[in-house]
Amino acid sequence: MEEWKQNPYYQHFTGSSYFEWGMPCDPSDLVHFRKRIGEEGVLATSLKLHQTKIDNATEVIVDTTVQEKNITFPTDAKLTQKIIKKTLQFADKESIKLKQTFAKELKDLKIKLRFSHHPKRKKEARKAQRRIKTIARILVREVGRKQDQSKFDGLKELFVRVLSQTRHSKDKVYSIHEPEVACIAKGKSHKPYEFGSKISIAILPGTNVVVDVSYFEGNPHDSKTLEPVLDNIAKEVNKKFERCIVDRGYRGKKKIGGTEIIVPNPKEDSTKDAQYQKDKSRMCKSRAAIEPVISHIKHDCRMARNFLKGQIGDKINALMAGAAFNFRVALREIRKKGSFWLQNIRRQIEELELIRFYQFQLNKIITC
Repeated sequence: MEEWKQNPYYQHFTGSSYFEWGMPCDPSDLVHFRKRIGEEGVLATSLKLHQTKIDNATEVIVDTTVQEKNITFPTDAKLTQKIIKKTLQFADKESIKLKQTFAKELKDLKIKLRFSHHPKRKKEARKAQRRIKTIARILVREVGRKQDQSKFDGLKELFVRVLSQTRHSKDKVYSIHEPEVACIAKGKSHKPYEFGSKISIAILPGTNVVVDVSYFEGNPHDSKTLEPVLDNIAKEVNKKFERCIVDRGYRGKKKIGGTEIIVPNPKEDSTKDAQYQKDKSRMCKSRAAIEPVISHIKHDCRMARNFLKGQIGDKINALMAGAAFNFRVALREIRKKGSFWLQNIRRQIEELELIRFYQFQLNKIITC
């Protein structure tokens, strides 16, 4: 809604005849609309456009990626300062009188944290961080004691969990407003850790139609996500594929529910006959097609960063991105057919004009 209000090109594209400063509808209407469509209806509509391709396909390619959440890079200092800010906001809203807000001391401590990267300031910065965490605990306990109702209980439980976690704690909280965010390492050199949710994407080789987009809570191993993905595909397209092509991260199972799992394994394949090696090599090479598809879904269909709240926001955003990619594929095919049709018409017109020219020259010769 904010983008629409600020961008005149966006408004013209959506059908507005003049520039408007107000919002076209309440932002919550989009949330209700997404919930009415539901998870089942988002991708199913786009798959109807490619029903022929799905019926003719016998193979499917599956891979996982990370849908990053709209949060800053989490550090202990950031989380502790957010806890203090939210606790003070709650106290002000509920008119809770505190013994001390530590405003002046926190200002000095933040300045010490600002230069924590300097070798001579590291010890001072660590001391300041411990003091900020102590202040956060004091404020959380005081507001928890002075509240009349249980409004603060949910926040207090989350705050205590964040303040008590250490570097090696399991199921850590990386964001106050999005506590379900997981830390996922995909082995990228430029980005060792990504904070969001794990998404599995399945496409058809050759046509690149997205037949399934599945959301997984936390950071499960890729091999454990394959069985639910194949079940979802069977529900979406009402069909079971003969082969599922994956990378080595899925090694383990060779067959799931009648579907053969194709995983590259040079040592095992060397013992097979030449035709088997050739067929498997062809299938494993086709698996690379899913990498650019994932990149297009992320950067062209808005899955690179998820701005929707909660787990339902993670699911709906990923499904809408997959559906958008299918619509783009369909529009590209329509465009190609349209250009081919126009070329045929243009060629026919040129032939007709050439015939008329010769007729005119012939008539001229006869009259002479």
